[in-house]
Amino acid sequence: MRHKLILYALLLSILAAFTVSCKGKKSDKKPETVMEVASVPVIGNETMLLLKDLEENGDYVNSQYFPSLIKASVVYEELGGKNLVLDLRSPELFARGHIKGAVNKKFSELPEYFQSGIKPFEFDKIILVCEDGQVSSYTTALLRMMGYGNVFAMRWGMGGWNKAYAEESWMKGLSGKYEDRLETVTNEIPVAQGMPEINTGLATGKEIGDEQFRKLFGEGTGSVIISADEVFIEPAKYFVINLERKDKYDAGHIPGAVRYKPEETLGFADVMATIPYDKTVVIYCGTGHNSAFATAFLRLFGYDARTLKYGNNCFMYDKMVKEKSTLSWLPFTFEESNDFPVVK
Repeated sequence: MRHKLILYALLLSILAAFTVSCKGKKSDKKPETVMEVASVPVIGNETMLLLKDLEENGDYVNSQYFPSLIKASVVYEELGGKNLVLDLRSPELFARGHIKGAVNKKFSELPEYFQSGIKPFEFDKIILVCEDGQVSSYTTALLRMMGYGNVFAMRWGMGGWNKAYAEESWMKGLSGKYEDRLETVTNEIPVAQGMPEINTGLATGKEIGDEQFRKLFGEGTGSVIISADEVFIEPAKYFVINLERKDKYDAGHIPGAVRYKPEETLGFADVMATIPYDKTVVIYCGTGHNSAFATAFLRLFGYDARTLKYGNNCFMYDKMVKEKSTLSWLPFTFEESNDFPVVK
């Protein structure tokens, strides 16, 4: 496995440096290997244990099920079946209208609800819904990594269920205001520096993961999503990750953004170690769905990662519409929404 290989390489590098520094007679001269050791990316034991545990339990982030999105039309067709719809919106928004049979739950309540409130695997699917699909995508990734393999996020959120909700969410978020600031140069992936240190004091990957999940659900989602306005004020303040195809990246991206291949980043320690952990990491894709899934994974490992709300749709929408046929962009339109009923 790639992350095992990098660990072995690190250990060999440290061992070689130690051996060189210990050869010969004692000397007052500072060992030349000190800088070499300091430059070796540091990946802690607990981090490796957590990576190994996730890999051995389905390796969700590198599986065919990542990201786990479901269309509103499928949810509608399967109403009345053995599915459970969980609505993560506020009680006020839920009361104004929701999918028939949906249960309103707070983000922080979900771990306990899954453990003792329901028997999750008695349902064919558990579908998470929010205003626009951003929070539900992030939450679905966490629950999937916890082992709940039948959880899905509804694409576009309630904005995909009914056009009235799309008016209040997606249609208000569409913008091309920063298209004149896009760049087309290729920004290289940095040299590996290591990963955030996880220090729970626990001994197994499962225990470490449980503690990390507990922390993330306790933190809430307030710092998970970031807006284009915040990013474009000072892009250099962030380490920006683009999760698009190369041709889309080349067509224009946020200044300073580095392209990472979605299928060759998460879960691989040698690649993750190139993501700086001393800066806020902003991840974006076309719609904010995929980046929300990736954000959950990075936050699990201690990165201050945030997903860009609505993805490219929030800062280069007009360009996406113009180039839709040539680059297969996914600009949100009312065609993505439906007129399915809600109950109050």
